Amino acid sequence: MVNTMALLHPFSRAARTSRPAARPAAGLPADDEVLLDVPDDRLGSALVAAAGGAHGPVSALLADTRTRSDWETRDRYARRLAAFAHARPEWLQAWSAATPQDPDALLIRAQLAVDDAWRSPARAELLREVSPLITAAARGDDHDPVPWRLALDHARGTGAGPKYFGELWEAALRRAPHHYGCHVAALRYLAASWQGSHRECFDFADLAAQDAPSGSLIQALPSRAAFACLTEGVGAEVPRARLDAAADRAIAFSARFPAADPWPAEIRNKLMYVLVRLDRWQEALTELHQIGPYATSFPWGRLSDDPLALFLKVRGEILARTAGLMPSPRHPRSERAGRARSADH
Repeated sequence: MVNTMALLHPFSRAARTSRPAARPAAGLPADDEVLLDVPDDRLGSALVAAAGGAHGPVSALLADTRTRSDWETRDRYARRLAAFAHARPEWLQAWSAATPQDPDALLIRAQLAVDDAWRSPARAELLREVSPLITAAARGDDHDPVPWRLALDHARGTGAGPKYFGELWEAALRRAPHHYGCHVAALRYLAASWQGSHRECFDFADLAAQDAPSGSLIQALPSRAAFACLTEGVGAEVPRARLDAAADRAIAFSARFPAADPWPAEIRNKLMYVLVRLDRWQEALTELHQIGPYATSFPWGRLSDDPLALFLKVRGEILARTAGLMPSPRHPRSERAGRARSADH
């Protein structure tokens, strides 16, 4: 039998074996049952094939997202496949050589190139060099908004002005007016550390959520603005009531999905962090049960080099706080040198 977790090791990590497994609280998995960035079944199967050098299942998976115009899933898969290709690129190289104009291969190549550029101290220069890849991905399927999310990220990283960014934003909206990834890219552009203020971020996120369908991921966009505000250490810029309202909207959105569902896991992990920072411990506990075993790199990877360890630490603090064992709040802060940057790629 193929050891799936071993094949996917560069992509999906389980709890560190060096950490002793804690006894689970009622209804919660044990520490060693919590997994980081677990792919869904379809993506997991494609990644196993890619680990063996076969790109066919990945190609079929992404082609299906285009056929169904399932842009949220496509965006998520593109990010995760690019992360996998960063560690194991052979399947992507073979795919690109076999069908260099395949729109799905072009998308993964562009995502990988943007990610690699963001990791470099020479970020702006390298990002300018990958512009042709983003253009090629956008031309691969004119209906696909995901390359335009990449273009928005690219514009932010190269310090593009508001006029050019606005043109890209309009092009993205024409393709998918409620695409979450493009909205996150725009929110990052507005963040105080880049072009705007946290109040502008909230204005943008609140309006987008009001206009979006109730089942859209954009319902969680205000809590993303709250996360940026809290991690930048300027929460006083935004009234507490507005932070609470953002959390309330995300709680309502999370409740639409079954507990321990991997699809909303990242939304729920981010929400749990926001609730802890707002001292809403009982609601953080409820969200912890909603998360189940599905920890995600975002937001914990913005605060620590070991996101899974930080997730488990915060989980323990929630349990202690709600059980009355911790006399005062202990908010999760960045474990990196310097402050966490909400606008990091």
